[in-house]
Amino acid sequence: MPSSPMVPMNIPMLDLYSDYLMSSFSYTTATGLSALLDNEISHDKVTRFLSARSYTSKDLWKLVKPVVRSIETEDGSLILDDTIEEKPYTDENEIVAWHFDHSKGRNVKGINILSGIYRNENGTIPLAFELVKKDVEYVDEATGQKRRRSSMNKNEYFRHIVQASMRNAVKFNRVLADIWFSSKDNMRYIVQNGKHFVFAVKENRLISLSREDKQQGVFQNLGSLPFQENEALLCFFKGLDIPVLVIRKVFTNQDGSAGILYVATSDTDLPGAGILEIYQKRWSIEEYHRSIKSHTGLELSPAKTLRTQGNHCFASLYAYFKLERLSQAHQLNHFALKTKLLK
Repeated sequence: MPSSPMVPMNIPMLDLYSDYLMSSFSYTTATGLSALLDNEISHDKVTRFLSARSYTSKDLWKLVKPVVRSIETEDGSLILDDTIEEKPYTDENEIVAWHFDHSKGRNVKGINILSGIYRNENGTIPLAFELVKKDVEYVDEATGQKRRRSSMNKNEYFRHIVQASMRNAVKFNRVLADIWFSSKDNMRYIVQNGKHFVFAVKENRLISLSREDKQQGVFQNLGSLPFQENEALLCFFKGLDIPVLVIRKVFTNQDGSAGILYVATSDTDLPGAGILEIYQKRWSIEEYHRSIKSHTGLELSPAKTLRTQGNHCFASLYAYFKLERLSQAHQLNHFALKTKLLK
């Protein structure tokens, strides 16, 4: 999806289109927006706006930067996760492709969006995003069918967002993510750049209980350790030089079954309960995903081209930013705000 740096952002149309996404409860189309405005703006003008240039993560930062600067604090958190906007009936291209959905345990067709959001007591702001591109076409030798794969893996996209947030001098001290981004490369990158990570990790992670054991190659599964409630254990992950604290949380799932969560951090000064308290902030990005799908029209666009599909995603994230600022100002959640807009 090539960018068009010579074409400036069309802020009036972006504001209009993102307001339309915030107030809509059905499919969002250029014709629908034009009709809503009694044809004062033609559907062709809306289409030209969506097609004129590619809106990127850098554009999002320019829009949210003034608010970030007004609310950021040194104890802020950068939270990263991805979601899939399902598009089962849309033709495949670089961003509409087949992606593995961990929540469903199978591949689904759609747009995979990786987001980085800023979170502190003053609110939640989307800082950066990446549309995961399956930009390499190849032929599956087993089936003879054409397939697509990405020239960048998702952890590289992850580090790209962390790097952009640090380059933009955003104040945060920890990066939060779930199991799927807890690679040793991500951990190492964050620590080398002066930040701490708080990641969920798998129970089969190989660890040593001392630096000496690690040097001698003595490892065991994380799940075999005798954790006590709210007790964090100091250990060393295989492939990672720094010590980490790990805590185990046993919880009950909605179906009544027991679940176990392991959370690791490079901040070895944190108490056990403090690790879990910080990790719970990661839930903000799940609420963000629900909101962009339910309240800012992420999944309601019939856009057909690579550029218009990407720009619709961008406008949906920007609409979330505007909705969140309204939520903070009026002390109403996003659902309540949508209801007031409807009324």
